[in-house]
Amino acid sequence: MAVSRSLNAASEPLPIMNVAHTSAAATPTGISEFDRVLDGGLVPGSVTLVSGEPGIGKSTLLLQLVGSWSHTSLYVSAEESAQQVRLRAERIGVTGDHTYLVSAMSLGDIVAAVDKVKPSLVVVDSVQTIADESVESAPGSVTQVRECAFRLVQEAKARNVAVILVGHVTKDGNIAGPRLLEHVVDTVISFEGDRLHPLRMVRAVKHRFGTTNELGLFEMTDRGLVGVPDASNMLLADRQQGVAGSVVVPTIDGQRPLLVEVQALTTKVATGITPRRSAQGVESSRLAMLLAVLERRAKIPFASLEVYASVVGGVRLNDPGSDLAVCLALASAALDTPVHSDMVALGEVGLGGEIRHVTHLERRVIEAERMGFRQVLIPTNSKAPELRRATLVRAATLSDALSLAL
Repeated sequence: MAVSRSLNAASEPLPIMNVAHTSAAATPTGISEFDRVLDGGLVPGSVTLVSGEPGIGKSTLLLQLVGSWSHTSLYVSAEESAQQVRLRAERIGVTGDHTYLVSAMSLGDIVAAVDKVKPSLVVVDSVQTIADESVESAPGSVTQVRECAFRLVQEAKARNVAVILVGHVTKDGNIAGPRLLEHVVDTVISFEGDRLHPLRMVRAVKHRFGTTNELGLFEMTDRGLVGVPDASNMLLADRQQGVAGSVVVPTIDGQRPLLVEVQALTTKVATGITPRRSAQGVESSRLAMLLAVLERRAKIPFASLEVYASVVGGVRLNDPGSDLAVCLALASAALDTPVHSDMVALGEVGLGGEIRHVTHLERRVIEAERMGFRQVLIPTNSKAPELRRATLVRAATLSDALSLAL
């Protein structure tokens, strides 16, 4: 079959500076922590995918969002009845006349509701439970999710309406459905947290209209999700000082500094029994590496000890700059000697036992000083600002850091 080589106006190649410029002005959602992640708000015509584990609070957050939206909004529930959603809306204070609700699983019914209400924001909860009746497969199948997502993206662009899709995640933490789903949307938001803790974290994994270096923090309450402007104070509120195995680290998530407590506990095991290694909030592979460095470079024996490491508050440490704090917590627990209670520690630990520079050092140390800590243990060669109330303590190796902290 012959291939046509004609070009329409949309596909005509142009010098990049001759392409018409259109600004994507974001509309604030009314929820400041969510707007922080979105770099100001939702862009008309954009499609945002919000993913997270079941029960983490996705529906609650988005119900609050449509309630705080300053224009007409439509919340589509494909998992709950309209009566169930209304009860939850009343509990969290969403009662505005500009917020519309429909319970629908059919894509055709959803489009019809959009035609009737003419909202500027549509939330679909969830993309895995709606179905296009023209597609012969069950809701949630790869084909249905793909076709429904494509259709909703087309509707959003054609109507210049902001659309938010709720997406479920698998046991591995990946978004359920075809990988294509993440590619066709403009923004992918990850909603994280531990259901046993009140702290929730919102971050952009993909964002075509701004940066992905921001973090939004919320606290789950009886009245819904509340923004947390000072998460460090919340995370350290119940910390006990003078306890072996406890260290505070100024970590960084996106552009936001957070002070979190790392805890470690060790217990002896009988001869012939393989000791356990358990980690919550710390990657198991990272924990194993740091234990090996401590044993080899600092001569602290862990072979006969069970080791438990945890990050308080349900926070996950993916920051290499937290290595030193984890090592100090492990050593403190093994030696049963507390780290100085007014000290925080930060630095990446290499296999040779050296302590390496970390990013955003200035923000970290300033946050530590603001929270009342008087000693900040940092790598020797790191450049840090002068502090008024805290002292910078420098260490080149892990052995040096242990001598200064214990």
